[in-house]
Amino acid sequence: MSRESSLTLDRGLALLQAVADAGGEAATISELAVTIGASRAAVYRLLVPLSERGLVWRDGSKVRLGVGLLRLAGQVLPQLRQAAQPVLRELAEGVGATAHLSVAEGDQVQAVAVVEPTWTSFHVAYRVGSRHPVSRGAAGKALTLRQGGKQWVRTTGELQAGAVGIAAPVRGVPGLRASVGVVSLDPLEAATVGPQVVTAATNLAKTLSPTPPQPQSPVRP
Repeated sequence: MSRESSLTLDRGLALLQAVADAGGEAATISELAVTIGASRAAVYRLLVPLSERGLVWRDGSKVRLGVGLLRLAGQVLPQLRQAAQPVLRELAEGVGATAHLSVAEGDQVQAVAVVEPTWTSFHVAYRVGSRHPVSRGAAGKALTLRQGGKQWVRTTGELQAGAVGIAAPVRGVPGLRASVGVVSLDPLEAATVGPQVVTAATNLAKTLSPTPPQPQSPVRP
């Protein structure tokens, strides 16, 4: 890809992000031009391929997200679940508790992947798709942790009587607000399980993050 094509792609993606950041309000061409630092003419040109693919739609001078994004979004969760399965499996087997990946949607958090341990006598059944407020439960509260502060959260009985949860945020993946955690009816030793959960969250972040370019060996004459 040429440098010019790369810059055009980057600016097109910036434009799509600017439309998304407008929230429920439609963004105007002028507002988008200011946001991405381009001329109105450049914005009009960038909107053409985005409109053709249904990613945005124009209503006069106003621009909204297009329904084509729904098709793309529908593929995100299945791929996210697939990427999370090995990490959650290792965590569930290592701790002996049900492991889960939860993703924030507004002020709610949803369990999108769950793995139960194979060797325990009993464990918590945590249903994929279950939702609860971000302010309750370890999975939600982990999302409120600040970088450089506490690394995991432990809660007891907030979502299910007697259930103990430990969760850590998945950091460093652009556009993703998620946490990895475990839930059990047996006591969980936070000092031991907490670091295991943090490691799982870190490993998942590495899996989901773009692979950094490898340095090239110098060409010898």
